[in-house]
This record gives sequence, structure tokens and C-alpha cells, in this order.
Amino acid sequence: MNQNIDGGRIFQINASDGGVPKLPLRRSEVDVFGLRGDAHNDTVHHGGVEKAISLYSLELILALQAEGHPIYPGSTGENVTIAGLDWSRVVAGARLGLGEAVEIEITRYATPCSTIRESFVDGQFERISWRTHPGWARAYARVLRPGAIAIGDVVRLEM
Repeated sequence: MNQNIDGGRIFQINASDGGVPKLPLRRSEVDVFGLRGDAHNDTVHHGGVEKAISLYSLELILALQAEGHPIYPGSTGENVTIAGLDWSRVVAGARLGLGEAVEIEITRYATPCSTIRESFVDGQFERISWRTHPGWARAYARVLRPGAIAIGDVVRLEM
């Protein structure tokens, strides 16, 4: 799959009543607290306006699968799995447009916790830690402009 330096597409939208895996949706409404209908078991470390949306790269998921990890879209708790975006440009302060209406701003990288261990060989969830494996972490974002998103929507990097 080729990566577009300016953007990609929403490959999958994921939500749950709390915990992982988050399950696929065709579309969702996004407000300042994230996807409508998505919940978190640990509201101290997840959710809130600064961590309203969690994002991850389909290409990184596929690379981790090639290493033998049983990871799949939604298994590590990301709300939006993006295909075709240069993940090295997804850094704090970067703004992304999701679909026609939604705009988000990356706030930080997500620190992995043991709840996602089933997605990794021998439970090595640290494999996607931004501290030990820069470039492999999921990202959190705040919602600047709410709206609707759907599978296949364009993702624009608006730095």
C-alpha cells in the first residue's frame, strides 16, 4: 500500500463499551469527547478532551503482523485506523482533517498498557511504546471541529 505524504483514508472506525478490542463501525459522530458510543474502563488514563480520539496506522499494524504479532485494527484500542498516511508526520501539534467536517489536533503519543498484551507475542505490549520504539506508537488527539466520519473518508494532514 502506497503512503501519501499529505493524507490517507480512514480504513476502520472502532468503538467499545469499555476496554479492548474496540469493534468496527461503518460511521460515527465525533464530538469534543471523541466517538459517540465509545467508552473507557480507565477514565484516568484514557478519554477526556486531550485524548478524545486515539489513532493508529494500518501500515504499522501490518508490519507488526509480519513480525508475528496477533494485532489487528481496533485490538489496541484505537478509534480510527488510518491507511496511506506517512505516520512519521503524525506528531504533537499536527492537525488532521477526517472526512469533510472533522478536524483534530495530535496532543501526544499513547503509552501502551497491559490491557493490550493479547495483541503481541509473549504479551510484549511495549513494542508500540514511543519511548522504546519511536515511530511505532498510537497517537491521541483533541477534536477541534466535530462532525461525522465514515470508512473510506479522506484523511488530510494540515500542518
